[in-house]
Amino acid sequence: MTTADTALSSIPALAKSKEPSSLYKDALRHLMQKQSAIVGMVILAILTAVAILAPLIAPFDPELQLIGKEDGIKKRSAPCVHMLGCSTELPQHVFGVDANFRDFFSRVVYGARLSLVVGFASVTIAIISGTILGSVAGFLGGWVDNVIMRLMDVLLAFPALILAIAIVTVMGPGLINALIAISIVTIPMYARVIRSSVLTVKEQDYVLAGQSVGVPQFRILYRDILPNAITPLIVQGTLGIGTAIVEVAALSFLGLGAQPPTPEWGLMVSSERNQIFTAPHLVLIPGICIALVVLGFNLLGDGLQDALNPRLNRR
Repeated sequence: MTTADTALSSIPALAKSKEPSSLYKDALRHLMQKQSAIVGMVILAILTAVAILAPLIAPFDPELQLIGKEDGIKKRSAPCVHMLGCSTELPQHVFGVDANFRDFFSRVVYGARLSLVVGFASVTIAIISGTILGSVAGFLGGWVDNVIMRLMDVLLAFPALILAIAIVTVMGPGLINALIAISIVTIPMYARVIRSSVLTVKEQDYVLAGQSVGVPQFRILYRDILPNAITPLIVQGTLGIGTAIVEVAALSFLGLGAQPPTPEWGLMVSSERNQIFTAPHLVLIPGICIALVVLGFNLLGDGLQDALNPRLNRR
């Protein structure tokens, strides 16, 4: 056997040893190399664990008023932890007690569950609706595209929070109505993102080949185009969860979202906003929690954007 034959026979083995990894495995590997994304995932993992284990972590019912049930309890009392030197004669409350004699730590813990559920639910509704509208508009084009996107432009013409306030005012105050309002005002953002991706992907050769052999249009859309156009939506959705949580907290702060005695962070800040100098922990703690959850989703979203971007030069 000649040297050339030996070289040729080694090519298949070499090719097999260097099979390219999938896009998502590659993206996950690059995501785990970004320190900011790891910090975001740690923050979100802790908050998610707190939300899931809330009944085990919280020492009291978040809506239970402790007046008459504990001796020496005072409203808006400062945090008291016996292990940190607080007198054992006083009842232990890690984050103190609010104006209605409820354990504030328990309310903050259950608030994590409520905020995460509302954030995920509102973004999920918006993504599903936006994906349907944006993909149909981008794929069909013509008058269908014009009608759908002009409707999206009308929604985008209004500031998101102002439009959400108007919707909740019409529907009535409440957490569910606030969730629906936030979903409605964020649909155009996801519709435009998916439409842009669909317009790019539908010009690929494999899509044109499917159309040329008579594959049904909507089968091509949902089997061939959407799976390859969904990547930007993952990044936008991750960033959107933090925004949705802030907007729901803002509606609750204005009295249009969660109603008392629901343990919701925005409502907690609103209830005690006038006590910023006399009992600052009642305002700062839920405010810090809102900031942390938004920071976590933003760091994770930025990491996903870099990891899923094929144009980046990686080594």
